[in-house]
Amino acid sequence: MLQVQFLRDNKERVLEGLHKRNFKQTELVGEAVSVDDERKKLQFQLDQNLAEMNTISKEIGLLMREGKKEEAEAAKSKTSEFKENAQDLQQKLKAAEARLLEILYLIPNIPYEKVVAGNGADDNEIIYQSHDVEGLGEGAIPHWELAKKYNIIDFELGVKIAGAGFPVYLGKGARLQRALVQYFLDKNVDAGYMEVNPPHVVNEASGYGTGQLPDKEGQMYFINEDNLYLIPTAEVPVTNIYRDVILDEKDLPIKNTAFSQCYRREAGSYGAHVRGLNRLHQFEKVEIVRIEKPENSYAALEGMVEHVKSILVDLELPFRILRLCGGDTGFAAAMTYDFEVWSAAQEMWLEVSSVSNFETFQANRLKCRYKGDGKTQLVHTLNGSAMALPRIMAALLENNQTENGIKLPAKVAEYAKFDLIN
Repeated sequence: MLQVQFLRDNKERVLEGLHKRNFKQTELVGEAVSVDDERKKLQFQLDQNLAEMNTISKEIGLLMREGKKEEAEAAKSKTSEFKENAQDLQQKLKAAEARLLEILYLIPNIPYEKVVAGNGADDNEIIYQSHDVEGLGEGAIPHWELAKKYNIIDFELGVKIAGAGFPVYLGKGARLQRALVQYFLDKNVDAGYMEVNPPHVVNEASGYGTGQLPDKEGQMYFINEDNLYLIPTAEVPVTNIYRDVILDEKDLPIKNTAFSQCYRREAGSYGAHVRGLNRLHQFEKVEIVRIEKPENSYAALEGMVEHVKSILVDLELPFRILRLCGGDTGFAAAMTYDFEVWSAAQEMWLEVSSVSNFETFQANRLKCRYKGDGKTQLVHTLNGSAMALPRIMAALLENNQTENGIKLPAKVAEYAKFDLIN
């Protein structure tokens, strides 16, 4: 969430940033400032009213001590009027504060200066590609057919148990999933990230803290009886560890990693691009989260990009890195890099990781600050996938299929304790 003072002081920059995002409701910026002006006016009137009440209360006490009961009673009647006025002002102030918050929740983050304007995926910038890519040629089959051929993932059984988008991993498929999770966690821990095992459900405050609510409410599974949400990513519970916390400067940076199941309704998703493992309602992912001083956050973002890049190099998968344009950047992010791997049998790129800097957008919602040099200020938060399992699995199966089975890359085989699926 952007601070209203930032909107007030940087209106031109804000409107330019919203234009980069192709955001249409730019009138919200002026409305937020206007409502904040009204909030300040009401607060001033309330403070004056309370000060008058306090003065009169002191006068009443003095009059009573002096035996001037009639004057004291007259003063008391004035107090009643001030009390009624104070209650009215408090109600109006509460309504103005709620309206201001409601408006601020609707305004997305302002893109970083390097982010270009654009409407969607076609306008993203390719900043790195590891290999020239091509299909596997005649006879290559997609991962959902390979999964059935080698009995390692059963999509139909998942439909029976839960519905579409909930596959069942079997035998070497289940072992390969577990091996990849362990490798990703080890890689992250070796890079200085502390492992965290968080809850897989969060409360409403946590959803608002990281920006999933109200923006993505329709994409989250909701447990009505308990007012809890199944997490769409471990980013949500891990980042909320630091909600309402004032950190010491010496504690920064904070680097966490976590494995979790992820749950996404993916409402409205259909078509060939969602077949097999391409888009699921439940999947496994390992996440990295960083809490940084503002002046260090973009260097940290580039470090996270290099870290994810090193994982994909180990997996021996063709991949590319994109810097997202304004129109494709997530609501809460200031800048995002997407990683895509090449699916050789499908002959298409599959997103497997997003690495983002949110600057103070999440921290302002979370009230996550740090104290240094005698002052307290908001931190910057960052997160990224390292890695999401389904499409990594899809690419591993498709890109490594041979006449004799699926030959796993050396690093994967080291963790899986087998090198061939046949």
